[in-house]
Amino acid sequence: MVAAIADVNIMLEADELSESILSSEIFNKYIEAKQAVQNDPDAQNLLQAFQSIKADYEEVQRFGKYHPDFKKVTKEVREKKRQIDSHPLIAEYKIAEEELEKLLNEICETIAYKVSPSVKVPSGNPFFDQSCGGCGSGGSCGCS
Repeated sequence: MVAAIADVNIMLEADELSESILSSEIFNKYIEAKQAVQNDPDAQNLLQAFQSIKADYEEVQRFGKYHPDFKKVTKEVREKKRQIDSHPLIAEYKIAEEELEKLLNEICETIAYKVSPSVKVPSGNPFFDQSCGGCGSGGSCGCS
């Protein structure tokens, strides 16, 4: 019975945390940037064109450099990707998305490390993971 009450309290606090995230400035910027991309015909055309050429690229990748259209399709994919990355609304959306992801990762790390400092938490970037990998990993943290 006590465990059930504790579980309910944890779920209520998780709901409060999610409401705080949903009302945060970072989340609002993300939603605004996402809607701006969705409502911009130029951005949508670029994304649709990229999806189309991406399907061709995946087919070419099955055969690699031996496919007759390998160089042409690879070049087209790079060009479309560059166009997408340089579109101001899409670039703003990607920045907002990264900021939201960073916030969520920080929240996950904070919760996990409060439970135990040896809990592994994926950060999405193996070069910046601060976790020691757990005891017995022989990591640079000094645990063994």
